[in-house]
Amino acid sequence: MTGQRVPVIIDCDTGVDDALALLFAVRHPGLDVRAVTCVAGNTDVDGVVRNTLTVLEQAGAPGIPVGRGAERPLLEPARPARHVHGTDGMGDLGLPAPTRAPAAEDAVTLLRREILACPRPVTLIPTAPLTNIALLLRTHPEVTRNIERIVFMGGAVATGNATPVAEFNVWHDPEAAAVLLTAGVPITMYGLDVFMRVVVPGPEVHRLRASSDPGTRLAGELLAHRPTTQGGEPEAEEAGGLGDAGAVCAVADPQGIATRLLPVEVCLAPGPARGQTLVDRRPRPGESEIHEGRREQTLVDVALDVDVDRYVRLYLETVERP
Repeated sequence: MTGQRVPVIIDCDTGVDDALALLFAVRHPGLDVRAVTCVAGNTDVDGVVRNTLTVLEQAGAPGIPVGRGAERPLLEPARPARHVHGTDGMGDLGLPAPTRAPAAEDAVTLLRREILACPRPVTLIPTAPLTNIALLLRTHPEVTRNIERIVFMGGAVATGNATPVAEFNVWHDPEAAAVLLTAGVPITMYGLDVFMRVVVPGPEVHRLRASSDPGTRLAGELLAHRPTTQGGEPEAEEAGGLGDAGAVCAVADPQGIATRLLPVEVCLAPGPARGQTLVDRRPRPGESEIHEGRREQTLVDVALDVDVDRYVRLYLETVERP
């Protein structure tokens, strides 16, 4: 990346892999993290705020403002993923409590302020359920004039994880994801199709865990909590998936993913398909469109492939930066 740093705001539900994303973002020389906003998802929103503040302190970036956001989705109760992220949302690593409080403003107010105050258009990186972003877009639509792009971790072209067809972030608040698609700014979907593929090898995880730098060491501990294969000897720690951090890599180095501009909509109907991102990859209209007419669908840059080695190398080089 050359030229000016890219101003970014991360909206997260920290979360093991959200923490990996934060550690990368604050240490990448091409990114300017203007704020971090928090929403219920992997754990309750107060836990997300606590985890976010702790991670920023461990990373050596305690001055970034952090906003507390929505406690639950727009229509449904919160459904945390503690079975994946631990009781505290951070792998139950016993991390210290943060030494500072979040910003006085709520997340939506902080988002509006930081977006409109930024001298250059901001890139939003939601790595969580999209409740805060939907509330922002509906309450303060004027912010879109200073949003360059939204790169969100969510959705899937093929297989889901929350259900057979729905990815967790979109499934947790489908209505919010549908609002996101009305933003009127360029959108990139970094979904499960690439999310699952970027894995840091075990020996590299072991090396990170042995670092004397708190932020680098934390990255290793978090990766060890996201095993993709069963490890063997202690010196060959289990490999760990980058997860949400890949979406931030895609902002820092967009050449690492291959995307196609495709129509996308979110299934909002009750039933087994609720929360599915319907991505239309057909080369031509089908019988439905021929007989019933075309529906208006948002065109989204959908990530379909990723250069795994490139992003693993980028991540390691960045989080090991002092």
